[in-house]
Amino acid sequence: MMSIEGVGELNPITRTTTPTLVPRLSVGATTERVPLVLRATEVEASGARARVGGMRVFDRAIRQLAKVRDARVLILSDDSFPLPRRLPVNMEVRHVDGDPDLAIERLRAELGPDTMVIPADGVWVQASRPDRAVRVTDAASRRLAEEQVYAEARRSVVGVVDRAVNHRVSTWLTRAVFARLPIAPAMITLLAGFVGLYGALMIAGGSWTNVVLGFAILQGSMLLDGCAGELSRIRLHNSAISAWLDTMVGDFVNVVSILAVGSALWHRGGTVLDMKIALVSAALTVFYVIVSYRELIRQREGDVMKLRWWFAYGQSLRAVSGAGSSQIKAVMLLGRRDVVVLLGLGLAYFDQLPIVALYMLIIALVRAVGALGQLLAPSWRVRPPA
Repeated sequence: MMSIEGVGELNPITRTTTPTLVPRLSVGATTERVPLVLRATEVEASGARARVGGMRVFDRAIRQLAKVRDARVLILSDDSFPLPRRLPVNMEVRHVDGDPDLAIERLRAELGPDTMVIPADGVWVQASRPDRAVRVTDAASRRLAEEQVYAEARRSVVGVVDRAVNHRVSTWLTRAVFARLPIAPAMITLLAGFVGLYGALMIAGGSWTNVVLGFAILQGSMLLDGCAGELSRIRLHNSAISAWLDTMVGDFVNVVSILAVGSALWHRGGTVLDMKIALVSAALTVFYVIVSYRELIRQREGDVMKLRWWFAYGQSLRAVSGAGSSQIKAVMLLGRRDVVVLLGLGLAYFDQLPIVALYMLIIALVRAVGALGQLLAPSWRVRPPA
């Protein structure tokens, strides 16, 4: 493994480091401990204190290196700027007085010639590729680093409407508002849930104005949910707990919205069949939710998109490929909440709420069939593919 001590060359504004010079680090656990030195001295202080995506560049570097579990990270500090009070378990601080270059040479003699030296003012998006860091030295390099961070966050957006519409608005809101505030993504997720609940209650009122306004509010909750997800990704706050919270809030809003559509049809002179359709749809959705939560626990995941399903032969919905994968992805995308809410808004505007109820029933039936198959499928159908 080559050292990347010529940190000035890491800034792509002046020169792009050749990716093949530094082997990719492993994010999984291995028996070999890779020695890394995070240089946090006066030279890097200005860029390390700068904020990219609402957090210090130095804090971002620490969270990225914490994901490299086979690495032993030494933070070389001359106390030019404050360090976090708590550090990940694979990190320790070495204080230096005098010339940092001499201290690095001593560390190389101690740890071995393959020791990597990483600048504390560098921003990179893949935890295993610190050699692709952008050094933050001025306003231009800070903007470049931030563009790369937000571009990487866009890779996780799945839904059709989310990609085409919602994500564009939520990205603007995140950059202009939420990234500048000391607010946790979980708080925005909960806010999105309360907004979605209020929108469902508006729909349940039944009048044309209430229904259209209610779906518009549901669309607003989708934007807030997108802000929460993007803020979590750019601040590297991804965790099973946050994924669970997002899943549970989304499922709750889905069930309440289904019942709200049934209530709206009832208040507008509908029949008992309308409420029965809504109740069946809600019951089937709850059945799917229970099975998916069971699978989340069994497979130790927090995001339903990462679950391995029987109809995908052990592949997750996010990474499904092979025969029939296009049909699976199409059904999955058409049943996502972003499509349902936008379609509901359009149909409600043209006073076609019964079609919304029927569409929700079809989605609930497909999900319930998938969940039932997951319960009955043999274990080999949900094993990870070799």
